Amino acid sequence: MTIDDCFYLGKIVKKYSYKGELLIKLDTDEPDIYAHLDAVFINVGNSFLPFFIENSKLHKSNLLRVQLEDVKNEASAEALLKSDVYLPLSLLPKLEGNKFYFHEVIGFTIKDRNFGTVGVIKNINDSTAQALFEIDRDGVEILIPMNDEFILNVNRECKTIEVQTPDGLIDLYL
Repeated sequence: MTIDDCFYLGKIVKKYSYKGELLIKLDTDEPDIYAHLDAVFINVGNSFLPFFIENSKLHKSNLLRVQLEDVKNEASAEALLKSDVYLPLSLLPKLEGNKFYFHEVIGFTIKDRNFGTVGVIKNINDSTAQALFEIDRDGVEILIPMNDEFILNVNRECKTIEVQTPDGLIDLYL
């Protein structure tokens, strides 16, 4: 299993007890789904390691309190602090309708209701205040905000996303 086969679940933010329990801040809108996991992958230094979970339960809103199998004291827990936690992509809940995971739509074609075929999504830029579709149109990069009001339809079978952007937005790039 590599990091490319996984999705980011959260980050180990704090030790919870002297017995090595840890708190993972979950990066999800539905923490209940991940309350009873069997195992996780943790990115420690340059290593991507599997850890089995003995006990886990939700702690407050989006924190998961875990006791990992081989982590039994404060020192071993300390070594994992600030590490990123991952799960296999197969454990992602299936989304329907116009909801999608960013990794899922790479390679989809964007079609604008007024403009026509815009191009192919090559990346999602989520480092800005508003996530953006990065679209390749014959070597020209076009950026379209991932705004719910713009996204009309996601067709997983045809690998297309239909949008309706404000007049002139796409023309700015051409």
